[in-house]
Amino acid sequence: MKIRQSTLKDVPSIMTIIDDAKAYLASQNIDQWQNGYPNEEQVKNDIEKEESYVVVNDDNQVMATSMFTLRKEPTYKEVIDGKWLNSEEETYGVVHRLAIKKEYRKLGLATFLFDDFHQQLKNKNIKSLKIDTHEDNLGMQSLIKKLGYQYCGIIYTSYNAKRLAFEKIIS
Repeated sequence: MKIRQSTLKDVPSIMTIIDDAKAYLASQNIDQWQNGYPNEEQVKNDIEKEESYVVVNDDNQVMATSMFTLRKEPTYKEVIDGKWLNSEEETYGVVHRLAIKKEYRKLGLATFLFDDFHQQLKNKNIKSLKIDTHEDNLGMQSLIKKLGYQYCGIIYTSYNAKRLAFEKIIS
């Protein structure tokens, strides 16, 4: 398996994975991704900005998807009841819209993606990666804590949804 940047040909596969993730979150009574986000337009926008990644198997089937960027996240400017580990002025990486195809969950694909993103940051001498997640998304919280991310406070999305903010200093 390998990680590569997504292409527009991947959009149907990515949307299947995202739709499965939405159903999974709903089944867990987590209202994350239940308001029409993320949608196909967002995925295409990520691809056009070269910020969409997929994990593919040897048959080039899409197994997982994520958005990864070095652009500053506007909603990360203000952290409530906490603060970022790294200065907001410094460049950092951001992960959004990470989802694993249901039949490939629990195989370590999310860790595989994070490891790749950490290496990309190291190669560019960028010191931190930030991510946010829903307060009820205990699966993602468990994963990122296991990977060494620290809780930094609360942020609010552009659509005013409360999210828990995490950051890892990449060394």
